Amino acid sequence: MKTLNNIIFGLIFAIGLFSCQGLDIKPKGFYSDENFFKTVEDADAALLYAYDALTLVSYAPITYYFGELSTDNCTVKPDEGADAQAIVNWDVTSQNELLLQYYRSIYIAVNRANAVIENVEGRGFNKVDENRLLGEAYFLRAWNHFNVVRAFGLAPMQRSLIDKLDETNATLPANMQEVYSFLIEDLTKAIDYLNVNRSVGRADKVAAQALLAKIYLFAATAKESGVPKYAALTESVENLYAKAAEYSGYVLNEQGEYSHDASLQNIYNVEMPNGPEHIFILSMDVSGTQEGDYSKLSKYFIPWIDGAAVYLKNADDTYTITHDGWSVFQTEGTLLQAFESGDKRRTDLLVSEIFDETGASIGTVGNGVIAYEFTRKYVDPNYEGDKTSTRPYFIRYSDVQLMFAEASANADGLAQYNQIRRRAGVSELTSIGGLSTEEFRTLVIEERQRELAFEGDRLWDLRRKNIVQEKVIQAAGLSPEDVSFYPIPQREIDLNPNI
Repeated sequence: MKTLNNIIFGLIFAIGLFSCQGLDIKPKGFYSDENFFKTVEDADAALLYAYDALTLVSYAPITYYFGELSTDNCTVKPDEGADAQAIVNWDVTSQNELLLQYYRSIYIAVNRANAVIENVEGRGFNKVDENRLLGEAYFLRAWNHFNVVRAFGLAPMQRSLIDKLDETNATLPANMQEVYSFLIEDLTKAIDYLNVNRSVGRADKVAAQALLAKIYLFAATAKESGVPKYAALTESVENLYAKAAEYSGYVLNEQGEYSHDASLQNIYNVEMPNGPEHIFILSMDVSGTQEGDYSKLSKYFIPWIDGAAVYLKNADDTYTITHDGWSVFQTEGTLLQAFESGDKRRTDLLVSEIFDETGASIGTVGNGVIAYEFTRKYVDPNYEGDKTSTRPYFIRYSDVQLMFAEASANADGLAQYNQIRRRAGVSELTSIGGLSTEEFRTLVIEERQRELAFEGDRLWDLRRKNIVQEKVIQAAGLSPEDVSFYPIPQREIDLNPNI
């Protein structure tokens, strides 16, 4: 399989470049909206360029710094840089370089999507191609803006293509209602334009429905939980939950392409990116020529083990080879304690012992050879040096099941919740009759921690439920605003007088 970047390798294409330097310069040979979007192939290349922004090394890996390191799932190795330490310690300032990289990468991605949106409609393409191109671009614009609001709260909504220097000073939205109206409008268009059409690394109608459900659920819980700024949402909490249940229900009940995978091992099999669970997964593989085309994600989670290749024992007593890692994201004891005895998500997916090629034990966590129990969600036995095909799992079917369970909080939701637990080999909940709605939703949040651990989702759940300080002792003493939103990078404030 080739990556999206391989597909467009060699294309000298700069539409959508978001930078405050040189936007008004058009060197000889520059492709612009005036001379590029002539064919469907041109537009597809532009769309792939927008997808490619998601794989930037300043974007995809940093998602895990925020989504995992700032939570009760992971801590960071002691000698990691100061900016990462600040994330763990909840001491992030507007000068944090990781914050700046993430912020800028989001808007690069937004601008590339805007290039497609503004240059496809009216070009005379056949309607099927036009709808597909626009639907995917609207999805990408919403995906990236949702990352903005989850991370930074009220930040600029970039509604149009920036291709001149004087267009870089976008204003802040008036309130959260303006932000969420924009997100919902983009995804409603995406759903209308798209069909169910699985393609690794790309979004279809199901992905758009799932993302809209996620957005409604975030809004519902944030408003209900008193997260700052969310009182401005005009729709009731009940209606927001109902919308989240509606759109997640479409994913569960009105399509046949994606489904619950009964095998935990299959979900994280690097050779099965088109497995039934994967609604939206990045396209990165070992054949890529530069980081972003290929992935180094596994290196972040796997400990350093004396520079050696090691073997991991599988549930069926076979062995899988892996390289060692950098020990960056280190599993917290609080996460380990969250698993019940016999939970396969710990016994089968967390590694506490390593072996050599003969099956002889090399060492364990207990004797200190392994610094911490590490996840095997990002293991590629076909690695080449540091290059792997391990991919971020942005939207999984199981995530949608738990969204539906939380939003509906009824017997149908219980069935989805129980299917997740049944696969993990732990006890099911026979009835929700003795629980309040809030109690059941709390159980779902706890299940999400176990099910989606190491997938970059935990911080957003803690924030929308307004329980960061309850779960993360490093966040004690911070203001409600500080635990809910990271500061916009000072460099961007200095460049934009409207922020």
